[in-house]
Amino acid sequence: MFYKLLFLLLFFMPFGTRAQVDAPAIAAASDLKFALEDIATRFRADARREVRLSFGSSGNYFRQIGQGAPFQLFLSADEDFVFKLHDGGRTEDRGVLYATGRIVLFVPKGSSFTADAKMSGLKQAIAGNVVRRFAIANPEHAPYGRAAEQALRKLGLWDALQGNLVLGENVSQAAQFASSGSTQGGIFAYSLALSPNVTQQGQYVLLPEELHTPLRQRMVLVKGAGDTARAFYNYLQQPAARKILTQYGFVLPAEAAK
Repeated sequence: MFYKLLFLLLFFMPFGTRAQVDAPAIAAASDLKFALEDIATRFRADARREVRLSFGSSGNYFRQIGQGAPFQLFLSADEDFVFKLHDGGRTEDRGVLYATGRIVLFVPKGSSFTADAKMSGLKQAIAGNVVRRFAIANPEHAPYGRAAEQALRKLGLWDALQGNLVLGENVSQAAQFASSGSTQGGIFAYSLALSPNVTQQGQYVLLPEELHTPLRQRMVLVKGAGDTARAFYNYLQQPAARKILTQYGFVLPAEAAK
């Protein structure tokens, strides 16, 4: 009797309310914040289904999913986290490569140096002892933080910046630190720099890919994922979603690379 009443309640419930009840939790790397929100808006309109997006560092989501957190889909900024979850029996398969990310050097308005791809302006500012705070994501669990560390090490700037680093919990927080003017600059995801809210706060330059290991981003369905999560997973691989990813600076994989 209880289940019959529950069915009738859900059946006659307004669509929007039912969608909220059925909405799966999606864990996404924070470099996807603006792109994935746009894609989810299109998905809601096209599929008449709802998803609940959470953004954070891939490393933290990796640990949470490994401990049983009820996410149904994981979009990681580092494909190794997906592979490890699969090896641990947490995912349906090894997922698909959905994009490769890039990093930028961002300098807010009024900073003591300008942005350039070789970071020579930053180097001069460090030598002049005028860089007091410089933002990156925490390399311990954020893939974009590791990429920033690799780039700084390759250009010989990592050791000199140690006492001045401001570590964001994720790359989105690092972008907030760098663009707010609370730091003299920072390194974060290209996809975040392309947001008008960030772009108008300063200048940025795309850093050469050879300065860091490729940011190969992979998504995967967690075991037990429902129909809506599967529909969103498939939607992310369709032309409309892929177009939005390219608009936010992501490099799309060739079909054969999935």
